[in-house]
Amino acid sequence: MTGEPLIPPLPPGQHVNLPGRGTTYIRQIDGPPGAPTIVLLHGWTATADLNFFTCYESLGEHFRVIAIDHRGHGRGIRSTQPFKLSDCADDVAALADQLHINTFIPVGYSMGGLVAQLLWKRHEARVRGLVLAATTGHFVESREERIGFLGLKGLGALARLTPRAAQDWISEQTYLQKKTSMWEPWAVQQAANHDWRLILEAGGALGLYDAREWLPHVEVPTSVIITTRDQTVPTPRQEHLASLIPTARTYRVDGGHDAVIARAHDFVPTLVDACKHVNDAAESTLRSHVTR
Repeated sequence: MTGEPLIPPLPPGQHVNLPGRGTTYIRQIDGPPGAPTIVLLHGWTATADLNFFTCYESLGEHFRVIAIDHRGHGRGIRSTQPFKLSDCADDVAALADQLHINTFIPVGYSMGGLVAQLLWKRHEARVRGLVLAATTGHFVESREERIGFLGLKGLGALARLTPRAAQDWISEQTYLQKKTSMWEPWAVQQAANHDWRLILEAGGALGLYDAREWLPHVEVPTSVIITTRDQTVPTPRQEHLASLIPTARTYRVDGGHDAVIARAHDFVPTLVDACKHVNDAAESTLRSHVTR
């Protein structure tokens, strides 16, 4: 026993400069020759690795895999501007430009599902299809929920005025000690890299998001993975998301919001199937257009 922290196998990573936007961090797996590209979009307060470390290997057997840290999260873009989910979507499109990727399948988990939806809305020509997991088209229904998300937005504004030492103390007291007590050291370190002002603002942005008006216009192949015991993103809201998208095929995993980790033996093969369905449907649609 060396006492060294257990780090799961992770794909090669690199910093990528997105001109005019900032520098982000990605993981990349080449996949089989000519494989279609999927872009993994993680959830709030996570990183690409924290969200998807259980999935990298299996997805890489079928796809070229790109995983990005969103702005403010992990080693993602740092910005003095307020956090916007639309900026995260535009970051991914800019990353695709830098990597010379014409089209791809966004795979969004929780907050990442919102980013994936916005990628279709803002960059439709780039999106071959969507895979949405443990996510929703809206986060707020009750007055209590609205107040909670507004509180996060307010804390984000306060963090702009708080000395760095105080921010670090608040971060440790409110998050790292309480939320990561069972994590491996490598995972704690990833969370410690967050820009907490942007994290708090991101929480506020979730509370403002509502795509229910335009989701029925999504026409690309879509898979929706519903976590059936989810208390963070209530299962009925996930079901409602699936019902709004005419092209959606629904998959279910018996697990909570952490099913990607806690129920990886069920979630990962389901995710692979969901991605393969979207790619096959996109290929079929393209062939039908060519033969017309």
